[in-house]
Amino acid sequence: MKPAAAEPVRVQAAEAPLDKGQNPVWAVISTALLGGFIWWITGSWVIAVALIWGLLVHEFGHVLAMNRLGMGPARIYIIPFLGGVAKSQRLPQSEWHGVLVSLAGPAFGLLAAIPFFAGFIATGHGAWLLGAAVIAAVNLINLAPAPPLDGSKALGPVLAGIHPMVERVAMMAMGGLVVWWGFTTGRWILAAFLAIALIGHLKRGTWRPDGRPLTRRESVFSVGLFVVTAAACAGVGVAALMPLGNGSLPAALDIAGRYLGMGG
Repeated sequence: MKPAAAEPVRVQAAEAPLDKGQNPVWAVISTALLGGFIWWITGSWVIAVALIWGLLVHEFGHVLAMNRLGMGPARIYIIPFLGGVAKSQRLPQSEWHGVLVSLAGPAFGLLAAIPFFAGFIATGHGAWLLGAAVIAAVNLINLAPAPPLDGSKALGPVLAGIHPMVERVAMMAMGGLVVWWGFTTGRWILAAFLAIALIGHLKRGTWRPDGRPLTRRESVFSVGLFVVTAAACAGVGVAALMPLGNGSLPAALDIAGRYLGMGG
């Protein structure tokens, strides 16, 4: 009688530990450093508060979407003098989820403008409206289809559905254009941030993220949501700038452009 064969020992791979997040003390210090830097550059504490508050609400929109779509627990990380980024624990299950996460930041980020409209109603001081306009401008510029801004993550999968090379060429061309615009207009932080991102994309072997590609129906919805989000950002910005006069639009765009390298 043959002895019973021993069953093979199965070793289960240990799951990667979850990211514990940024140290709270360091997060507070980083936020204070960033806010103080913006206040020193702009000379306005209202603008500094608007950019910090707008950044946090924008990133929190990404976090909410990540957690809702099973990518959490997501967290916000503050980077001194640069801004913040929302990081998930898991990749999106599909490109559609990636689109929703990318657009959640600018869409939710517009809510940050509400206290600044309230501040203008209470005080009548135009700086509050400029703060609201800067928040809208940051979210609008973030929709530019240039890596790694939110616009590239929302429209990139749609272009990839036509052909992967269409996405690559379009994203690189738009990214190069924004970098050139940033350097030629003195927006050094934005230009350097995007230039580093473009180099990283060129070095990456895999262009598309993991996950199920967009269906045709999802592609249509992606473009529609992108247009609606961009229109909402522009609408909030116009509503804030109208009482201030024509000269406020360049100022809001300039402030937003100089410090957009903060967002992600």
